[in-house]
Amino acid sequence: MNRFKALVGLALILITSATFAQNYDEKLVPKYTLPDMLTTLNGKKVKRKDVWEHTRRLELLKLFEDNVYGQMPQDFDSIKYQITHLDNSAMGGKAVLKEIDIKVFRQQQSVGIHLVMFTPLHARQASPLFLLINNRGKNNMDPARISKTEFWPAEQVIDSGYATAVFHVSDLAPDRKDSYANGVLRLYPEQLKAPNGMKAIGAWAWGASRVMDYLQTDKSVDAKKVAIVGHSRGGKAALWLMAQDRRFAMCFASCSGNTGAALSRRRFGETIEKINATFPYWFCDNYKKYNNNEDDLPVDQHMLIALSAPRPVYTTNATKDKWADPSGSYMAIKAAEPVYELYRIKSALYASLPPPNRPALQPPLGYHLREGIHDLTAYDWDKFIRFAHNYYQKQ
Repeated sequence: MNRFKALVGLALILITSATFAQNYDEKLVPKYTLPDMLTTLNGKKVKRKDVWEHTRRLELLKLFEDNVYGQMPQDFDSIKYQITHLDNSAMGGKAVLKEIDIKVFRQQQSVGIHLVMFTPLHARQASPLFLLINNRGKNNMDPARISKTEFWPAEQVIDSGYATAVFHVSDLAPDRKDSYANGVLRLYPEQLKAPNGMKAIGAWAWGASRVMDYLQTDKSVDAKKVAIVGHSRGGKAALWLMAQDRRFAMCFASCSGNTGAALSRRRFGETIEKINATFPYWFCDNYKKYNNNEDDLPVDQHMLIALSAPRPVYTTNATKDKWADPSGSYMAIKAAEPVYELYRIKSALYASLPPPNRPALQPPLGYHLREGIHDLTAYDWDKFIRFAHNYYQKQ
């Protein structure tokens, strides 16, 4: 009997290991067919941007809402802004520091977002801005600049002539399965019960939109030139935000991986099943239908990137971060090119995944594979700034 139990236990271990084993071998990537971006649900081929804008784009947005990220509620009763700290000589006299509390009210509930923002002190006009979704420690957004990290190198951005701001994901949805609902979802409790209801990733994107509401009131910021930046899970939220909120000028998604910039159908590195098992509170409940069932998913991530068109998107990977599938991420952004072509905007991406440290910096689509680990670094920020500069120069 003991031997039988041991064999059963071993079998369960082997089954579990096989179920959750991650593939890092290109030879083991299954055959797959990407869903067609440019064919509507009724079979009509999309050959003009107006058909994309008024039909196919709306179809894809709904498919992502219903099957992946959940709904994005737009209604609230009121929103208030309060500048809690102002320093006109921050960074040794190079910048203006503002700390702003944004408070949103709905049905006798409220949620607060704390924004830290630096603008160039001697800017002659309203400044373009990089807004970071901070999914790491709050030390990365120290307004006093005693703690300085590459994750948010505010000085580097200011020295380049741009403004920059940051908020923390915990204000919107704590990144824990036992407390993620203690934020935005208190305003929208109905979302928790809906199979296509918003969860944490959607809540972070929703918060970035409320920050944009404030930025449109601040005369020191050019609200038509606000770029969203996100790393890892923050990159997933940034890409979803771009699809939902067209006020944002461009997107930078760093090492965003599965359900970010990487193609799900490749089943390389992190998979839908693995991400749903580890983070069951990130995406809508319907997404779990596609655990180990990627081919039935009606969308894939090239479509998400394409929803930003004609606005620019820049994605990144790192050589030691196979989990985020560099090849699949590059394939996704490359596969988004046909939608940009509808707007007669030609991509300058390389034909295939470039070698490390050979960035593609010409809009509308940019990419780099950086040497190193899963992180957001000064190297990444330098390329983001150069890409944004190349885009704004042409406008």
